[in-house]
Amino acid sequence: MRNVTVAPSAWPWRRAWHERLPGRCAICRAWPTRTVCDDCAARFASPVPRCRRCALPLAAPAGTATSGDACCDQCLRQPPPLDRVVACCDYTWPWPEHIGRFKFQGEPGLATSIASLMRSTPWAEALLESAQVVLPMPLAPGRLRERGFNQALELARRLAPPSRLDAHLLVRVRETPAQSQLDRKARLANLQGAFAVAPKHANRLKGAQVLLVDDVMTSGASLHAAALTLRAAGAESVSALVFARTELPAEAG
Repeated sequence: MRNVTVAPSAWPWRRAWHERLPGRCAICRAWPTRTVCDDCAARFASPVPRCRRCALPLAAPAGTATSGDACCDQCLRQPPPLDRVVACCDYTWPWPEHIGRFKFQGEPGLATSIASLMRSTPWAEALLESAQVVLPMPLAPGRLRERGFNQALELARRLAPPSRLDAHLLVRVRETPAQSQLDRKARLANLQGAFAVAPKHANRLKGAQVLLVDDVMTSGASLHAAALTLRAAGAESVSALVFARTELPAEAG
């Protein structure tokens, strides 16, 4: 019999039941506990001072990790189209493997643990409370068919109430070549025209405070392109909540 992969969102009752079961920590293997135990969360996802506009780590005195008001020199010189970016952790071990299992194996317990860590990050709760519209970053149609689900949507479902979550407002209308080998300028050019606002949902954006949700922020090119599209459609402010932030790309050094 051919194996069939079921997307995490296909069986809500099954997902809810599965996520209530005790399990083993995916990092240290402690049992019974949540998918990421408290000790591992404290060790690998502790708050650090970050730029409020790009979420890159900042050198700051001890005790200022949660201030949330500072900007890096690059964002002061060239303010990005995102009003605030909140990241839970750096994209370093053990998170690449953890995120990879979530994205490519669709393990629902991992989605819950990632969303829980995101919510506990300083400033995340304030962003979620102030956002009038919460949008998952959309996948290109081909990637969505290949994977079977959108990992950003699975996170957003665990972070925002249904009344403020809209999975159809922002769409990715164009497939783009892989971004991994491109510098930031080329990434931005690669993404021109990649996003659009669905016309029948557009009125929801007028004067709204919008929050984008995604798993990983790399150069920020995709989030910036999405933010520009949303601003052009009438959004008053656009911020982002992500789980992991990669290191500063070498070309931006």
